[in-house]
Amino acid sequence: MAESQRHAVIAGVTELLPAFRQRAQEAEDRRVLSAESVKALSETGFFRLLQPACFGGLEADPVTFYAAGRLIASACGSTGWVASVIGVHPWQLGLFPPQAQQEVWGADPDTRMSSSYAPTGRARQTEGGHRLDGRWSFSSGCDHASWVLLGGIVTNDEGQPVDFRTFLLPASDYTIEDVWDTVGLRGTGSNDIVVDGAFVPAHRSLSFTDVTRCVCPGQQVNPGPLYRVPFGSIFSYAITTPIIGMATGAYAAHVEYQRGRVRASYVGQKAAEDPFGQVRIAEAAGLLDAAWAALERNMAELMGRARAGEKIPLPLRLRVRRDQVTGTGQAIRAVDLLFENSGGRALKMGTPIQRFWRDAHAGRVHAINDPERALSMYGRGEFGHDVPPDAMI
Repeated sequence: MAESQRHAVIAGVTELLPAFRQRAQEAEDRRVLSAESVKALSETGFFRLLQPACFGGLEADPVTFYAAGRLIASACGSTGWVASVIGVHPWQLGLFPPQAQQEVWGADPDTRMSSSYAPTGRARQTEGGHRLDGRWSFSSGCDHASWVLLGGIVTNDEGQPVDFRTFLLPASDYTIEDVWDTVGLRGTGSNDIVVDGAFVPAHRSLSFTDVTRCVCPGQQVNPGPLYRVPFGSIFSYAITTPIIGMATGAYAAHVEYQRGRVRASYVGQKAAEDPFGQVRIAEAAGLLDAAWAALERNMAELMGRARAGEKIPLPLRLRVRRDQVTGTGQAIRAVDLLFENSGGRALKMGTPIQRFWRDAHAGRVHAINDPERALSMYGRGEFGHDVPPDAMI
């Protein structure tokens, strides 16, 4: 990706931030992003950042994608969340067989996909592919997508599990059920996907075994280093990045608010002159800087090894997941410090600080942010123990 293209996307996203801030309450009230916001993002080239060049994508360095996602989330948490989740899917589709990529992007390179990876439905082997049934939850941005990626455990005729795959389905094969009514990330429209006996041809599914090994059929047409980086690294940081962005937005809102606030409980003391408040600002800034520095370091090493044609070593994959869940925790700690220091008026609905606080905590409960599981895997690796073969690394 040319440096000029990178700057153009970041500049385009930056220009949209005031509009995203203005629409944040509307998105929360409607429980879904506006079509205008998604269209404007698409026009910046954001959704093509991780898309293969052979299908009109920019095939950018992941840090460019994460930096843009952080900016978006700093203006509106729900917009940043949907942008990051939908924006990472072109990278995964780049791992699918070429025929699947052609079906999605052949007529329209701007085609978008949502997802729900938890294998809550049923997938059965059948001639030429699989038969899919069930309900999948938390498909963020599904109203703005015309395809979906669904996780499923494949069973044989005896009902025994034989594989774990991701299935790609067009909108004609599923329905969206509006169930999203939450305390945080309300604007993401993360509704349920319902599938009733859809046939998924073999070329429209991808084995998690191949994904874990970083050896996938899509690499035939997408041989670049971006598509040799582990799913557990790319996708997990696509979840952490918007949370860092939300905390960044809370930080900016808090500093601006505190500059003019007078603490009535402390004889008219200006909040900006409170030394304890200053300490919290410093701590929050340090936490966010540390989380981002780890992301940049890890992505630089991952891409460096991929460019050199090297296999990504297990210790690095484990470190990335360690730093990813730690980064989420650091962002949550930062937003907590800021929220606790904002005073009672920040509780009023419509203020950005309380919205960022709720959105960040809602994002924190995503399964990829489970700190104990990722940290335990890292500890097992350090002690020389085997890491489970189904580990998300």
